[in-house]
Amino acid sequence: MALSTPLSQMSVALPIGIDGSSRSMIKVQSVSFTEKSCGPLLRLDTVSRKLSLKKRSTVCMSLQQQASRSKVSVTPLELEDPKETPLNLYRPKEPYTAKIVSVERIVGPQAPGETCHIVIDHDGKVPYWEGQSYGVIPPGENPKKPGAPHNVRLYSIASTRYGDSFDGKTASLCVRRAQYYDPETGKEDPSKAGVCSNFLCNAKPGDKVQITGPSGKVMLLPEEDPKATHIMIATGTGVAPFRGYLRRMFMEDVPTFKFDGLAWLFLGVANSDSLLYDEEFSSYLKDYPENFRYDKALSREEKNKKGGKMYVQDKIEEYSDEIFKLLDNGAHIYFCGLKGMMPGIQDTLKRVAEERGESWEQKLTQLRKNKQWHVEVY
Repeated sequence: MALSTPLSQMSVALPIGIDGSSRSMIKVQSVSFTEKSCGPLLRLDTVSRKLSLKKRSTVCMSLQQQASRSKVSVTPLELEDPKETPLNLYRPKEPYTAKIVSVERIVGPQAPGETCHIVIDHDGKVPYWEGQSYGVIPPGENPKKPGAPHNVRLYSIASTRYGDSFDGKTASLCVRRAQYYDPETGKEDPSKAGVCSNFLCNAKPGDKVQITGPSGKVMLLPEEDPKATHIMIATGTGVAPFRGYLRRMFMEDVPTFKFDGLAWLFLGVANSDSLLYDEEFSSYLKDYPENFRYDKALSREEKNKKGGKMYVQDKIEEYSDEIFKLLDNGAHIYFCGLKGMMPGIQDTLKRVAEERGESWEQKLTQLRKNKQWHVEVY
């Protein structure tokens, strides 16, 4: 069963090093993507707001406070040094055994299905960049290959390289529990439930989890131009990499990356209870109105201009002229979510292009050539 503490109430406990340990927040070991090293541990506690005071001094702040106050310092800054993207440091035959820090349900009671925010402690040994994915190997035997482990399931990472604890030792995943309901009876069939998503959503703090990766380069956040425009389009848990982008842009104090461009997030979900990380995103809108825009498409609560359900492609169409002008000026556009989102979005963009007297095929070819087009669907 997923834990129920609201995400906005998550607290961060920072060991200061007075517990007899040689580790501290000041003395940080260097980090390399070839030599896996470890540094100080921050423990993100979502289970309780009570602080553990045993043999340690702590500093606490809620995620809501983090998002609304001055930017948060991160460590170790050596994570900014490598020029090469970290890729496949751990593979399926030799995965890394990490630990679950916390599991929290992050949707309301009226949301269809359950989505959880899962924090994993990798001890700084599986570093990654924003936009990459981890592979997860659920415990047990692959039913299609007796004696073999389950296949790897990929999940987009929903945190920056510094993790929710800002110490480079954790990674967060946004996971929707995969459930199957019999179309005739309407009852859930546990035998057909998603093996990995249910393992993760049912996990408890301290449970071991085997991870691989990191993997992926197509969704990496280009940082060469801090004044660039980034248009992010997500459905459901596809918002995961964009949460990482936005925390890096607006929450973290990263000396080598001072974002002063425009980040525009379109998020499509079923209803208000299904919104993911809404408090974080809304706080950026309040604190950085010149640099952040946030548009939501709630398919079961809103209507599009034709009177049908409001999907993310309908919201894109509302702003199509502005979006096309931004793309013409070099904006990056990203898509992440279920494969089913792309046909409707592509149809909308094609129709808008034709109304503007343009060839969508030629425009898409140019966007890809210019590396402005980023797609990760599953």
